This record gives sequence, structure tokens and C-alpha cells, in this order.
Amino acid sequence: MLSFEDKLAIADSFPELQRKDVSMGRVNYHYEGSAYDKKTVVYHLHPNGNGFVYAADLPEYDADDKGFVNIRDFTADQLRSVIGQSIRSLTVSEQGATAGSSGAREERWTNAKKQMLTLQYEEEDEMWYIFAGLNLDATFDTYEEAKAYLEAEGFSRS
Repeated sequence: MLSFEDKLAIADSFPELQRKDVSMGRVNYHYEGSAYDKKTVVYHLHPNGNGFVYAADLPEYDADDKGFVNIRDFTADQLRSVIGQSIRSLTVSEQGATAGSSGAREERWTNAKKQMLTLQYEEEDEMWYIFAGLNLDATFDTYEEAKAYLEAEGFSRS
């Protein structure tokens, strides 16, 4: 397991993150360049080695209800990877594609009934698609239009 100092050094190596010291010796790292309300990338990094990274849109990680994955036992490479992926998941360019993405961007949106829709950007045709499972629900030219539609239908980004 990496030490607290090792984890701090890795998080500090991301110039886009701002360190925020919080209670009980814990440290958060915020990404002020986030395209969303969510700005916390590293949450409650504790001197005992425990901590969390925002991974709600990263399907390879088992995130909790708030979208965070526990990084207590992560290796240095795993920690660098998840922090980088988290930052990219919160970054949207003016065209709507994730900065540095390979052409697709996905977000999960849920409503009070726990129904889930997937908002997906396809760089090839520069369109935003909303899927209910495998079924296409709607298509939009911009992220803002898709977001407005989802919010009007009672969905929020999960």
C-alpha cells in the first residue's frame, strides 16, 4: 500500500488539481476546470492511507453511490490512471467531446424511479445520443440541448 505522502505526491503531480486541506488531516483535490458541478476528484485522502477518487463515469471501477472508488490499496500506476481518467471524465470541450477522448463520451443519468439513460457523444457525426438500454431515445446537436432535455424529463447526472 502506498503511503499518505506517496498518494499526496501523485495527486500533486496533476497541475490541473487544486489541493484543499480539510478536517482531521484529510486532503481533497478539486478540478476547477470541470465542465460539471462536480469538482472533487480526490476525496478525503487520509493519513491512514484511505481515500477516494471520483469514478462515476468509469465503468471499470466499482464506484459507490456518490460515484467514488476507494483507493486504499491502489498501486502508484493505478492511482495515476484513475485520477487522469477522472479528470478527463469531467472535461468537455466546446464541441462537447471529452478532451483527449477517443471519439466517444458517455454519461449515466437517472431519475427518482432509478431508471437510467445513457447520454453519448459520437465525434464521427458530432451528435449527442440518448439511449434507454440499447434503444435510441433522442438525438441532439449540442450537449446543452441534451442536458436540458434530460433535466426536463426528471433525470440528473449520476
